[in-house]
Amino acid sequence: MLNERLEEILEAIWVAREKKQSSLAAIRENCAIQFSGSELKALERNKMVLLNGDEVHFTHEGEKLGKVIIRRHRLAEVLVTSILKVKKHKMHEIACEFEHSLQAEVEESICTLLGHPEVCPDGKSIPPGVCCKNNSTRVENTVTSLIELSPGEQGRITYIKPGSHSNLHQLLSFGLSPGVTVTVHRTSPAFCVKFENTELALDPEIAKNIFVWKTSCLLK
Repeated sequence: MLNERLEEILEAIWVAREKKQSSLAAIRENCAIQFSGSELKALERNKMVLLNGDEVHFTHEGEKLGKVIIRRHRLAEVLVTSILKVKKHKMHEIACEFEHSLQAEVEESICTLLGHPEVCPDGKSIPPGVCCKNNSTRVENTVTSLIELSPGEQGRITYIKPGSHSNLHQLLSFGLSPGVTVTVHRTSPAFCVKFENTELALDPEIAKNIFVWKTSCLLK
């Protein structure tokens, strides 16, 4: 996984390429951060770019990731200007923060909610995603109680409603905390989940207070 600075450079390479430019100077001009030669080398080591003198080009993997980053950035720009009514001069700054933290399932939900926009407020093209190709019109409720998942379904914990302090501390001591992905192993005779090489039986009342992103549930 690349850090945010390396993702910013990939984004700048994408933007420069849209202008049919590939020189290092053009990429620096289109980048939101000042970056070093060692960071470019890091991208090369990660097989994201090919360096050829003053020219910087995507590899196949770099182009795929660059597309994801630019799509999230421009979707975020549409979201903050059309729905959240953020002033246009602020949208780029906020979108820069969004693009690094947006999860894939949230990205698709936002795109569907917005009606699969093809351009951002600046008129730049938004690369289509799977939801666009499927012409998805329905946004699933992707946050749900863990108890609602069926055996085999996965979810990433978003938050835990503390039924009691002792229950909350017990869950945390087991390693169940926001960000952890759990798979429901079985629901009968006991509700059991698996995560990080651990299998744990949970009281249904406690499982009801754990809320997750349904990562195994795709938009239809």
